Amino acid sequence: MDDLDDHLLARLRENARAPVAELARALGLSRTTVQSRLARLERSGVIAGYAVKLSEAREAALIHAFVMLTVEPKQAAAVTSALKRMPGVRKLQSVSGPFDMIAAVEAANVGEMDALIDEIGGLRGVERTNSSIVLATKFDR
Repeated sequence: MDDLDDHLLARLRENARAPVAELARALGLSRTTVQSRLARLERSGVIAGYAVKLSEAREAALIHAFVMLTVEPKQAAAVTSALKRMPGVRKLQSVSGPFDMIAAVEAANVGEMDALIDEIGGLRGVERTNSSIVLATKFDR
Protein backbone atom coordinates (compact mmCIF):
# COMPACT_ATOMS: atom_id res chain seq x y z
CA MET A 1 0.00 0.00 0.00
CA ASP A 2 1.23 3.44 -0.89
CA ASP A 3 -0.25 6.94 -1.14
CA LEU A 4 -1.75 6.24 -4.58
CA ASP A 5 -3.54 3.18 -3.21
CA ASP A 6 -4.87 5.30 -0.34
CA HIS A 7 -6.14 7.93 -2.80
CA LEU A 8 -7.71 5.23 -4.98
CA LEU A 9 -9.48 3.73 -1.96
CA ALA A 10 -10.72 7.18 -0.92
CA ARG A 11 -12.22 7.69 -4.41
CA LEU A 12 -13.87 4.27 -4.26
CA ARG A 13 -15.38 5.09 -0.86
CA GLU A 14 -17.01 8.13 -2.47
CA ASN A 15 -18.31 6.10 -5.41
CA ALA A 16 -17.52 2.38 -5.67
CA ARG A 17 -19.15 2.31 -9.11
CA ALA A 18 -16.91 4.98 -10.61
CA PRO A 19 -15.56 3.85 -13.98
CA VAL A 20 -11.86 3.00 -14.10
CA ALA A 21 -11.31 5.77 -16.67
CA GLU A 22 -12.81 8.34 -14.27
CA LEU A 23 -10.62 7.08 -11.40
CA ALA A 24 -7.55 7.24 -13.65
CA ARG A 25 -8.28 10.86 -14.64
CA ALA A 26 -8.85 11.89 -11.03
CA LEU A 27 -5.58 10.28 -9.91
CA GLY A 28 -3.53 11.32 -12.93
CA LEU A 29 -2.77 7.69 -13.83
CA SER A 30 -3.34 5.50 -16.86
CA ARG A 31 -6.43 3.31 -17.00
CA THR A 32 -4.20 0.22 -17.10
CA THR A 33 -2.35 1.29 -13.97
CA VAL A 34 -5.61 1.81 -12.07
CA GLN A 35 -6.98 -1.56 -13.23
CA SER A 36 -3.75 -3.24 -12.14
CA ARG A 37 -3.84 -1.57 -8.71
CA LEU A 38 -7.51 -2.52 -8.23
CA ALA A 39 -6.78 -6.13 -9.15
CA ARG A 40 -3.83 -6.21 -6.72
CA LEU A 41 -5.90 -4.67 -3.91
CA GLU A 42 -8.67 -7.22 -4.53
CA ARG A 43 -6.24 -10.19 -4.68
CA SER A 44 -4.50 -9.13 -1.49
CA GLY A 45 -7.83 -8.77 0.33
CA VAL A 46 -7.53 -5.03 0.95
CA ILE A 47 -10.71 -4.65 -1.14
CA ALA A 48 -13.04 -7.37 0.09
CA GLY A 49 -16.02 -6.33 -2.02
CA TYR A 50 -18.24 -3.49 -3.09
CA ALA A 51 -21.46 -2.45 -1.38
CA VAL A 52 -24.57 -0.36 -1.86
CA LYS A 53 -24.57 3.03 -0.19
CA LEU A 54 -28.06 4.40 0.37
CA SER A 55 -28.96 7.93 -0.64
CA GLU A 56 -28.90 10.69 1.96
CA ALA A 57 -32.68 10.96 1.63
CA ARG A 58 -33.16 7.24 2.37
CA GLU A 59 -30.72 7.35 5.29
CA ALA A 60 -32.41 10.47 6.68
CA ALA A 61 -35.77 8.69 6.58
CA LEU A 62 -34.50 5.98 8.95
CA ILE A 63 -34.06 6.15 12.71
CA HIS A 64 -30.47 5.20 13.67
CA ALA A 65 -29.21 4.27 17.12
CA PHE A 66 -26.30 2.73 18.95
CA VAL A 67 -27.16 0.02 21.45
CA MET A 68 -24.48 -0.78 24.01
CA LEU A 69 -24.74 -4.30 25.41
CA THR A 70 -23.46 -6.02 28.51
CA VAL A 71 -23.28 -9.74 27.80
CA GLU A 72 -23.22 -12.63 30.26
CA PRO A 73 -19.89 -14.48 30.49
CA LYS A 74 -19.32 -16.99 27.67
CA GLN A 75 -22.45 -15.81 25.80
CA ALA A 76 -20.80 -13.47 23.28
CA ALA A 77 -20.88 -15.99 20.41
CA ALA A 78 -24.57 -16.81 20.94
CA VAL A 79 -25.53 -13.14 21.23
CA THR A 80 -23.50 -12.29 18.12
CA SER A 81 -25.22 -15.06 16.18
CA ALA A 82 -28.69 -13.88 17.26
CA LEU A 83 -27.92 -10.24 16.42
CA LYS A 84 -26.56 -11.22 13.00
CA ARG A 85 -29.99 -12.63 12.11
CA MET A 86 -31.74 -9.30 12.88
CA PRO A 87 -31.94 -7.19 9.70
CA GLY A 88 -32.16 -3.96 11.70
CA VAL A 89 -28.74 -4.57 13.24
CA ARG A 90 -26.30 -3.11 10.70
CA LYS A 91 -23.02 -3.48 12.58
CA LEU A 92 -21.81 -5.13 15.77
CA GLN A 93 -18.49 -4.41 17.43
CA SER A 94 -16.87 -5.72 20.59
CA VAL A 95 -15.42 -2.93 22.69
CA SER A 96 -13.46 -2.27 25.85
CA GLY A 97 -14.96 -0.35 28.73
CA PRO A 98 -18.18 -0.74 30.69
CA PHE A 99 -19.98 -2.47 27.79
CA ASP A 100 -19.01 -5.58 25.85
CA MET A 101 -20.53 -4.75 22.46
CA ILE A 102 -21.99 -1.87 20.51
CA ALA A 103 -24.63 -2.48 17.84
CA ALA A 104 -25.43 0.09 15.17
CA VAL A 105 -29.13 -0.33 14.42
CA GLU A 106 -31.73 1.24 12.15
CA ALA A 107 -35.51 1.20 11.87
CA ALA A 108 -38.19 2.87 9.78
CA ASN A 109 -39.84 4.65 12.72
CA VAL A 110 -39.73 5.10 16.48
CA GLY A 111 -42.12 2.22 17.14
CA GLU A 112 -39.97 -0.21 15.16
CA MET A 113 -36.85 1.08 16.89
CA ASP A 114 -38.45 0.54 20.29
CA ALA A 115 -39.41 -3.02 19.31
CA LEU A 116 -35.89 -3.73 17.97
CA ILE A 117 -34.23 -2.46 21.16
CA ASP A 118 -36.64 -4.55 23.25
CA GLU A 119 -35.85 -7.60 21.10
CA ILE A 120 -32.12 -7.07 21.59
CA GLY A 121 -32.56 -6.63 25.35
CA GLY A 122 -34.62 -9.81 25.50
CA LEU A 123 -31.97 -12.00 23.90
CA ARG A 124 -30.67 -14.85 26.01
CA GLY A 125 -27.22 -13.80 27.23
CA VAL A 126 -27.84 -10.04 27.18
CA GLU A 127 -27.69 -8.69 30.71
CA ARG A 128 -28.28 -5.01 30.00
CA THR A 129 -28.56 -2.49 27.18
CA ASN A 130 -28.13 1.26 26.94
CA SER A 131 -29.29 3.04 23.78
CA SER A 132 -28.47 6.34 22.12
CA ILE A 133 -30.54 7.63 19.20
CA VAL A 134 -28.54 9.38 16.48
CA LEU A 135 -29.77 12.95 16.07
CA ALA A 136 -27.61 13.89 13.07
CA THR A 137 -24.75 12.48 11.04
CA LYS A 138 -22.11 15.14 10.51
CA PHE A 139 -20.20 13.07 7.92
CA ASP A 140 -19.88 9.44 6.87
CA ARG A 141 -16.87 8.09 5.01
